[in-house]
Amino acid sequence: MRVSDPITIRNKTIKNRLTMAPTVKFDYAGADGKATDLHIEHYRERAAHGCGLICVEATAVSPDGRFGPIHMGLWEDEQIPGHRAITDACHEHGAVVIIQLNHTGITTRPEMGPAIGPSAVPLRDPEALSKAMTIDEIKHMQELFADAAERAKKAGYDGVQLHGCHSYLINQFISKKTNLRTDEYGGSDENRARFGAEIIRMIRERCGEDFIISIRTPGIEPDVATAIAVAEEYVKAGCDYLQVSTGIEWNDPTVTEPDGPYNAVCSLGVRFHEHFKGRVPVSCVNSIFEPGQVRYLIENDLVDTVDLGRAILADPAFCEAVLGDKPYVKCFDCPRCQYGPGMPHKCAAAAVRAKQ
Repeated sequence: MRVSDPITIRNKTIKNRLTMAPTVKFDYAGADGKATDLHIEHYRERAAHGCGLICVEATAVSPDGRFGPIHMGLWEDEQIPGHRAITDACHEHGAVVIIQLNHTGITTRPEMGPAIGPSAVPLRDPEALSKAMTIDEIKHMQELFADAAERAKKAGYDGVQLHGCHSYLINQFISKKTNLRTDEYGGSDENRARFGAEIIRMIRERCGEDFIISIRTPGIEPDVATAIAVAEEYVKAGCDYLQVSTGIEWNDPTVTEPDGPYNAVCSLGVRFHEHFKGRVPVSCVNSIFEPGQVRYLIENDLVDTVDLGRAILADPAFCEAVLGDKPYVKCFDCPRCQYGPGMPHKCAAAAVRAKQ
C-alpha cells in the first residue's frame, strides 16, 4: 500500500491517505460563530497542496459549548453559508471534507455557560462541581449534535466527525473518572458509550447513507481494551471511520514508546487498526513531522490514513513532500505550538515560508 493510494469511506473516494487533523483557529471566528475568509483560505490552501481529506476544526453545536467567545459554530442556519464557502474551496481541489462537532461539557468556561456533564465531579476549582445532566438534557444535547450535522450536510460537507476525545463531552461520558452514573448512560462500557452511539444513529437517520460519520476517539481510556470496547459500540451504531487520539485517563502499562519511527500516541491508532482491520478504517496522529514517518505507517499497513496536525499547519506543502519528495518547511515542534491563538501567528515555520 502507498500513501498515494485512494481509500473509499462510505461511498466517498479519498484520493490519498493524508488527512488534515482538526486544529482550532481560536482567533479566526467572531462572536457570531460564523466562518470567515481566514477559515476559507486556511482550508483552501491545505486542500490545494494535495491533502486527501480535510477535517475542519472543532465546531460548537451550541453557544454554551464553545471553547471561548470567538469559536466557530453550527448551532444556527445563519452559519451555513460560511461553511459552504469552506466546502466549496476544499472540493475545488479534490479534497473530501468533513467537520468536527463538539461541546465542551464540564470543561466549559464560566463566561460561556454552565459546566454540565454526565455527573457532578470537581472542576478546576476544587470546591465547585459540574452539573449532572438529566435524561431530558441528554436527549436535548443529542438533538443539538444531530441538528448541527444536518446543517453540515446542507453546507456541503461530506460528513462529520464527533469530537469524542481530549476530555470534551462525549469523552466525559465514556470515562469512568467523569461518568459516575448508575442509569442507562453509566456503568458498563456499552452504557458509557450510549451517549455517542445514539448521536451516531440519529445522524445516520437524518443525513442518509452516503454521509460519512467519523468519531475522534481515545485509544486509551483508561486502557486500550476499554477504549476498543467503547469504539465497538460506535461501530455497531454505524460509525464509518475511527480517528484515534487520547482521552482523560492513561493507565495501561502495555502502552510504551515503540522502537519504530512513531510515538506511543500513534501506537494507539496502530493497535486499533490491528483490531478493526477490514471492518472500519483507522487513523493515527501525533508528532508526525517527517514524510518518512507517514510512508512507514502506510506502507507497512499499520494504519489506513495518517492525520496531520502541526506538520500541515507549519507548511501545507508537507503533503506534497510525502507524496513526491517536494521541499517543505519542517515544524519546529515548539513546546507550546505558536500557530495560535493570537494574531499575528508566531509559527516559526510559517515565518520561514513567508521569507521564501
